[in-house]
Amino acid sequence: MIDHAHDLESVRGATERLLTAAAGMDNASVTESSRLPGWSRGHVLAHLSRNADAVVNVLRGQPMYASADVRDADIERDAARPLDVQLADLRDSAARFQEAGAEPADWSRTVELRNGVTDSASRVPFRRWVEVELHHVDLGIGYELEDLPEEFTQREIDFLTERFRGHPGVPALLIEEDDGRRSPTGRPEEAALIVSGRRADLLGWLAGRRDGSLLRVHGGTLPSLPPL
Repeated sequence: MIDHAHDLESVRGATERLLTAAAGMDNASVTESSRLPGWSRGHVLAHLSRNADAVVNVLRGQPMYASADVRDADIERDAARPLDVQLADLRDSAARFQEAGAEPADWSRTVELRNGVTDSASRVPFRRWVEVELHHVDLGIGYELEDLPEEFTQREIDFLTERFRGHPGVPALLIEEDDGRRSPTGRPEEAALIVSGRRADLLGWLAGRRDGSLLRVHGGTLPSLPPL
């Protein structure tokens, strides 16, 4: 059972951690490269602010973004702003998201995200939590996958294995954590590879943040995963 109220509070805490850490940067470091190809740290911060507004749109039954081009243009426009403006925007947009999440609503309803993807409204706060946590790591300012809350890491592994389950570009896999917990993905009718390792390394590979070189593979070679 998804607890959207719990996830809203988790987003709040993750956002505060991000704001506190980002406040240690300066204007020069905002212009430096993030860990995402082609994006500066300013791009990451701008994306997080605009994504907060986008998920408010989703919760209110509006298109998430006017278009892909508008989404990209907004991020590019906002990426070069000084640190204090970036942080104020991130704080204000996060507050708008929390306000939207506090409005009376049918959380069991289906909502539409980008590219025609649909989901339960109750999972939107978790999806925002994913954005905040992973992009905090992407900033490259000392917050690593190993620092993520244990609950978040486990749930995101489960979410991604579900997302890749049955994907035509992903062979059948068993994701095995070092404590023995297993999650299937890919096409279940095919013989499964077993990919095992630490939670942080598994999450990094599934989320496209690590190359999987620290993982162990039984029954074949580590496959390439499609972009999220």
